[in-house]
Amino acid sequence: MKINVKKATLIKRYKRFLADITLEDGSETTLHVANTGAMTGCATENDTIWYSTSDNQKRKYPFSWELTQTQKNHLICVNTLRANHLVEEAIKNDVIKELSCYSNLRREVKYGDENSKIDFLLTDKNNTETFIEVKSVTLLSNPTIIDDDENDKQGYFPDSVTTRGQKHLRELMQMKQQGHRAVLLFAVLHSGIESVMAAKHIDAMYAELLIDAVSQGVEVIAYKVQFEQTMESVKMSLTKPLIVKFNE
Repeated sequence: MKINVKKATLIKRYKRFLADITLEDGSETTLHVANTGAMTGCATENDTIWYSTSDNQKRKYPFSWELTQTQKNHLICVNTLRANHLVEEAIKNDVIKELSCYSNLRREVKYGDENSKIDFLLTDKNNTETFIEVKSVTLLSNPTIIDDDENDKQGYFPDSVTTRGQKHLRELMQMKQQGHRAVLLFAVLHSGIESVMAAKHIDAMYAELLIDAVSQGVEVIAYKVQFEQTMESVKMSLTKPLIVKFNE
């Protein structure tokens, strides 16, 4: 996936879907933020950010926040809408070895008892169905852990309490109980993260449900994005499998 981007400096994020930025010419403007999470560590004042521009004349805010370049020089894709596109591209290119050899892919299919839509429903030549839920991982390190070098590379999900994420785990467990294959895929969109685990310190219920899901046969995998950036564009692709940890 390639996106044309321009550089700016973050002033502040507010109202969840908006942020004020300073453009390279010194002027200030507001852009759209396609991220419902807390964005912890992704939205620090004076961070360098990269934004795309929409030609849609109906949009009130034509700029969209795509990347954060942190003061430690990590790159983070903060536009969570990109995660599913990256996963679909990786599946179709047989990058995700756990999800290869499928003959049909559908997106946003209704399923389960809690009024959900699965991100991807794959079907193989034997009509075996695989239900895949995608979650974006952008949270690096746990502030409650001190003086641990590994924590500086540890990614966590979620970055805020997620009743929606809890619901999705229950739905995946139900699909597994019905005899289908069920997969939770963490799309790691932070260049500094080298492994993933549930953020028990943020959402203990989610962490507990994740353990239950794994015990019932739900598969949990993680793949990390690779960034290729210039001053005018960024190319992103999911390429690297990461370890998912279940004990801190």
